[in-house]
Amino acid sequence: MATLTPQSPTANGGGLPIPNGGAPSPPPTPALSTDVTNMGVCIDGITSTPSPFFPRPPESPVSSANSSPIPRSAATFHTTADEGSSSSGGDHAKTHEIPAYGVHEQDAGGPQSRPAAQIHTYQDDEERQAFPRLSRPVELLRSEYDVVVIGSGYGGGVAASNMARTGQTVCLLERGREKWPGEYPIKAKDSLREMHYSGTLAPGSTKGLQVDGGDPTGMFHLVFGRGQNAVVCNGLGGTSLMNANVFMEVDKRTLAMKQWPPEIRDNVEEMRKYYKKAETVLEPEAYPDDWPVLPKMEMLKKQAGLIGLGDKWGKVRQTTRFRRGPNHCGVEMKASALTGQDCTGVNDGSKTTTLVTYIADAWNWGADIFCECEVRYVEKCADGDGYLIYFAWHGRNRGKFSANLHDDLMWVKAKKAVFLGAGAIASTEILLRSKAMGLEMSTQVGQNMSGNGDILAFGYNTDDNVNGVGRAVPSPYNPIGPTITSVIDCRDSVDNPLDGFVIEEGAVPAALAHFLQAMLDNMPGSVGPDETLLQRTRATLARFGSRFLGPYFKKGAIEKTQIYLIMSHDSNQAVLSLKDDKPVLEFLGVARSGHVKELNALLEKATKAVGGTLVQNPFFALMGQQVTVHPIGGACMARDNTGATGVVNHVGAVFTGNGPETHRGLIVTDGSVIPTALGANPFATITALAERSVEAYAARENLVINTERNRILDLFGKPQHPPRRSSEDQLVRPFANEESETLAVASDVIRAAEGVHASGMGFTEVMSGFVHHDPHLKEDRRETYELAYRRAKALCESARFFLTVQSFNTRELTDSAQHRGLLTGTFACPSIPGSPFMVQRGEFNLFMLDLKAPGTRNLTYDFDMRGVDGRLLHFHGYKVVDSSVALSPVQFWRSTSTLYVSISEHVAGMCADLDDEDAWRRGKVVAKGIMNIQASDFLSEVLTMAPTGSSLLKKAMSAASFLTFFTRKSLSLFFTPLTPLEYPSQTYDGYINDTPPDHSVNIIADDGVSTRMHIWEPTHCPDNNEASIRNVFMIPGAAVDHQIFALPTIPYNTVNYFTRAGYRVFVTVHRIGQLMVAENMWTTFDARLDLKACYEWIRKEHGTDKIYTIAHCMGSVALSTGMLDGTIPASWIKGVTCSQVFMNPVWSPTNMAKVAAGPIPMDKLYTLLAGTWFNCTTSPDDSLIQRIINQALRLYPQSRKEFCSNAACHRCSLVFGRCWCHVNLNEATHRQIDRFFGGVNMRLLNLLMKQGSEGHAMANGPAYTRLDTPENIERLRGISFLLFVGRENAVLSTEATERTYELLTDAFGTDGADGAEYRRRVVPGYGHLDPWMGRNAWKDIYPFIREEVDRVTRGEAYKFVEPDDKYKRMVEEGMLLA
Repeated sequence: MATLTPQSPTANGGGLPIPNGGAPSPPPTPALSTDVTNMGVCIDGITSTPSPFFPRPPESPVSSANSSPIPRSAATFHTTADEGSSSSGGDHAKTHEIPAYGVHEQDAGGPQSRPAAQIHTYQDDEERQAFPRLSRPVELLRSEYDVVVIGSGYGGGVAASNMARTGQTVCLLERGREKWPGEYPIKAKDSLREMHYSGTLAPGSTKGLQVDGGDPTGMFHLVFGRGQNAVVCNGLGGTSLMNANVFMEVDKRTLAMKQWPPEIRDNVEEMRKYYKKAETVLEPEAYPDDWPVLPKMEMLKKQAGLIGLGDKWGKVRQTTRFRRGPNHCGVEMKASALTGQDCTGVNDGSKTTTLVTYIADAWNWGADIFCECEVRYVEKCADGDGYLIYFAWHGRNRGKFSANLHDDLMWVKAKKAVFLGAGAIASTEILLRSKAMGLEMSTQVGQNMSGNGDILAFGYNTDDNVNGVGRAVPSPYNPIGPTITSVIDCRDSVDNPLDGFVIEEGAVPAALAHFLQAMLDNMPGSVGPDETLLQRTRATLARFGSRFLGPYFKKGAIEKTQIYLIMSHDSNQAVLSLKDDKPVLEFLGVARSGHVKELNALLEKATKAVGGTLVQNPFFALMGQQVTVHPIGGACMARDNTGATGVVNHVGAVFTGNGPETHRGLIVTDGSVIPTALGANPFATITALAERSVEAYAARENLVINTERNRILDLFGKPQHPPRRSSEDQLVRPFANEESETLAVASDVIRAAEGVHASGMGFTEVMSGFVHHDPHLKEDRRETYELAYRRAKALCESARFFLTVQSFNTRELTDSAQHRGLLTGTFACPSIPGSPFMVQRGEFNLFMLDLKAPGTRNLTYDFDMRGVDGRLLHFHGYKVVDSSVALSPVQFWRSTSTLYVSISEHVAGMCADLDDEDAWRRGKVVAKGIMNIQASDFLSEVLTMAPTGSSLLKKAMSAASFLTFFTRKSLSLFFTPLTPLEYPSQTYDGYINDTPPDHSVNIIADDGVSTRMHIWEPTHCPDNNEASIRNVFMIPGAAVDHQIFALPTIPYNTVNYFTRAGYRVFVTVHRIGQLMVAENMWTTFDARLDLKACYEWIRKEHGTDKIYTIAHCMGSVALSTGMLDGTIPASWIKGVTCSQVFMNPVWSPTNMAKVAAGPIPMDKLYTLLAGTWFNCTTSPDDSLIQRIINQALRLYPQSRKEFCSNAACHRCSLVFGRCWCHVNLNEATHRQIDRFFGGVNMRLLNLLMKQGSEGHAMANGPAYTRLDTPENIERLRGISFLLFVGRENAVLSTEATERTYELLTDAFGTDGADGAEYRRRVVPGYGHLDPWMGRNAWKDIYPFIREEVDRVTRGEAYKFVEPDDKYKRMVEEGMLLA
């Protein structure tokens, strides 16, 4: 875009820059069809006295055309030649000088109506959004700012703009949504969608009914009250979006009334300075003389003459643009299309709202703007440093949770100041609730409100065409005009200023056009003229014309209807209070009845004079109430600068009570401070008072308001002055840098999504439960969470969160491995200090693969949360959706609605790596518990699901993509047994702990068979003494190798554990393990020879000391056969730990069933069909018989929680039985189980079946000699045994170790012989192989084995000292607590 060179700052006392070298630009003075002497100006030597409505222009010179590139008013001095002549008709105005146009400014260039009535896009790129968005997603809200501004109308806009220009960090919170010209409603149905109504519906003297409905963030808010109703506007820009643009200064006599503070009433002229500031920015001007004649304006002019007030009629200055080009703040504007749509939003881009002035300027100077944020109350920080502003965020459909919206409030901190500019009703409500919540202030809050003497009425079916009904696209030859263009100003013609008033003509927006006929025809209390029969006939025909041909029938009654709006003085007796936390508005003695009767009589006279019928507005006619669009007061300025007579002082600072003291930095800048009805449209005065208050605050705080002029703004680009973060902020707030980093990451995510025109998806969730505050609950186990939940429930430690999940790119959500979304909202748990907590930029993962549990998808919630005391904690929660949900709707609901919660202290940098799923474990535990979704909340959650996108098609595609992903993942878990099989992967994945041996040797047995043995040297020596190193020999089971002890897929394996405990570890890979020779029909009995050869090698290389042995499963059985038959001398062995079995294998019930099943044994049947070798691994290209086996194994009987789709896992279960509890394996181990399993030959399988069914270790067939005879058991004398088994073992029965234990104790006694001891242990929660391969075996299994090995090899007195190494640090930091 083109740019302008900024001017040098000017010293104008703060605020937006004033052109002409620091002097205010002359105010546009309205054209009058009266004598020039009424103008109060000096033209051609004629001088007059200025009136309060038409002030004398300043005496500053008019700049030349090239003095400044800044656009300014097109008609500053504007008058007509003769009294009674038309202001826009055939007579020409006298020649007069006007300011030169600025860069890019130009005249309208002809009728604008049809082509310019509505803006459809602000840019050419159809792929990008059509309208600007200055507001930011609430996901990008910081936890604190220097200044928080509430509301975006005139008062809020002034505060935000000026504070941003001082370099303060500014946050603006607006209840409504951001809409730009082109987006405002036109039709009735669109307007109804934007309607919100609330308050007490109390017709006449009835008690009234409390109502609240519609869209709470809609543009139009109808507030019902007793005695009078009010209409206000929500949206970025506040009431300026729907007002009639009339810029009218209050008359001096009203400002001098005793209700005002002495600083104002005794210095009325000073206010002119602040009106000038407002004029500079808003650039008001009168309707140009050379523009089309407006019938409604001509009608009011005619009526004024007919009732003797012709000299009081005149055009009014308004903030409507009648030229094209950038406004004072650099926003490109259009010339008015004269649609008459001001009251529902002007779509042609000509309305000078705060959105295109103060708000755009605040954005350009770095303010953060957030919409759909309804501020509820303000409280002082506990340390007295700043304020907390609590608000309900309506965005992302959070309003569907009506019970939570106003209870679970979000908040932001204002370190220095809060400016309330939410409007008279909203700001007063905020103050009332703040007072109720403990903020000290005057008892006058809510008192002395006023409707500004507003009266709305209609001059129905007059003799002349009025053309007062707005049109979306008016005819260029019959334009409606701005809503108000002229007035009858009677404020200076009365002795008592309270008797002054202003009558304005108006226009009804198109949205109400089709309701207007029925309303006006049927309103009671109408006063019509005395008509002849002919006149009555014409009137009747006009009415029927409008009824049948529509409101725009040129000769119809509606087109001949004049709309009146009166501004006067009421009694200022309205009161706003809270009842059940809802505002109740009561106008007690709304108006001075005598004065109102006079005004109605005047309207009746003016209407009858043009042949019309005076009809009151429907509120008055049907309910006996007036309606105001200008509510003021409620937080009035005190007349004596104490809280005894008002709520704020003369600069808007809120009193701390009924005395003169005020809260530092709590300032009201909207119409609620005005202590009396103004008798004029109030926004000019509101803006001027806001400028005055902000200037005073800046001076008090030694802040300098930068007056540099904006260049033309690129509303789709970046601000010209990005927000500045002070170095002090980084020093004072230890986590400020982290917050900036998370903001940058979130901004990048949003920007990247916008860059590719991505569509998104979001939903809101409420969960509640019980969380126990206890730092000792460290373990990440379901039992721990359940214990904490029960304890919290007993102590009533309730917890709840109200979180919104938003993905800005649905494709990223569905396709990335993390399936991320942003979390924003609140968490509350009163038992945790600092509650409630604010959640910003948290991470949500939808059905993320759980790397710690196979076949499991988790829904995880990870976020930092800041308490109201500034405390920063970390929340980690996860829902576990695993195979237990298979084919069980009840379990599926339970899994997806149960959240296991851990809350920990925040550790700097813990969230720096978004892919680090264990970062939460680094902080010290604060609390744990369980939270759930209630069924009613789930229904609300479904209603909040909403796609985002630049078009309806993209939104539909986004929703379809999300629902497809969600359904696919849900069904894949629900139908786990029927999902496609997982086959072995080609690439290595999840190898996080490669543990290669230090040495490997070939072992040659007595029969010449070559096997392997791997050696790991100790990494630590007890007492730093190499003599204390001990040897440990480990024997894996059948079909596996050394990797079950040196597992690379868990962070802390058996070899790691024992080498750091000072042991030299030897692991054999024997002939029935994962070696090629295993297919040569070897058995456990043959494998004893490999073990003997290993012992011999160890004794040869490392001395003849006895060796402690740890043996697993069939490796243990092989060891037993060698020891029982004497092949392996007992004198070589110090002690034995037997995993699952030793010399008495007993199959589990499932395996027993397989042994007994069918007339043909399984090994024989398999040999017949597929050969003598069964491989545990497979592939989609395997032989037909193997593929049939793979599919048949889907039906392998096991509990639901053990379902999986891993083909290799199924095959292991077939031949050995289920070898693990799936929950104990991590995903990497389970996914690559084929890498750790080989296969089994049928001769070995036959022997195993026979041993397991009979319960004895045996020699080979055909004799199958039983080896556990008393004579052979005697060979075990003097050897200590530890026998352990997993309680969930599905391969071998727990009876296997029980029998061996009984045989040993029967043979050698309970205490054993020669110092030997016999111990047996059943480990709950573990199966067969997971005691070695489980991710938590390091804390559940290894310690008691090491303790036994230490006791036997180093003596009872030995105490293990944990080495200071990476594993100790991993444990301390919680990295292994899974």
